[in-house]
Amino acid sequence: MTSRQTPRISTRKHPQQARSTELVAAILQAAIQVLAKEGATRFTTARVAEKAGVSVGSVYQYFPNKAAILFRLQSDEWQQTTQMLRDILEKRDETPLDRLRTLVHAFIQSECEEAQMRGALSDAAPLYRDAPEALEVRAAGRQAFKGFMLELLPEVSVDTRTVASDLILTTLSSVGKEFSNSPRTAEEIAVYAEGMAEMFRAYVNVLNLVQRATDTSFLPE
Repeated sequence: MTSRQTPRISTRKHPQQARSTELVAAILQAAIQVLAKEGATRFTTARVAEKAGVSVGSVYQYFPNKAAILFRLQSDEWQQTTQMLRDILEKRDETPLDRLRTLVHAFIQSECEEAQMRGALSDAAPLYRDAPEALEVRAAGRQAFKGFMLELLPEVSVDTRTVASDLILTTLSSVGKEFSNSPRTAEEIAVYAEGMAEMFRAYVNVLNLVQRATDTSFLPE
């Protein structure tokens, strides 16, 4: 029994000139429109080329297959979200808990704004989710959160901090996705995000308090 081959999702080449950059931008914009209209199951390179007003050969100059196009859209979305979160987490003039609250509000807002596109990309995920390039991009996002967790939980063990980081990120992602599946008003988004932020705040405070209590219990009388 032969194993299923993971499709190549790396771009064939990177645009070097302004004209090439504009062509790739046009292809990606057309891909967004095709994905939004047709969904992942009817998404094809030919439809993207037609929408962009270029030949299929022009698309293949930069993207070897439709999986590569879809991954580029997903990768761009991941990177934009990661950069947004990094900008929030690196605001050292705010306390870690305040930054966590801001992060939760920004993430939930982003999830609701991008729900339609995210859903279509989620349907296409089996085409590229196990590729090394996809794993690398996702790992970069988690790494950006790792340093912040050290500020948030400076006294707990590495194992506890790792579990807390995974729990917060997984909950934020899963619950945010579920919440954004239905249309939401600005007020609903704000209330929901605040509730989640308070839940995380309580969790972090408990971990820090438990650690301090443990440390104190071993102090000499």
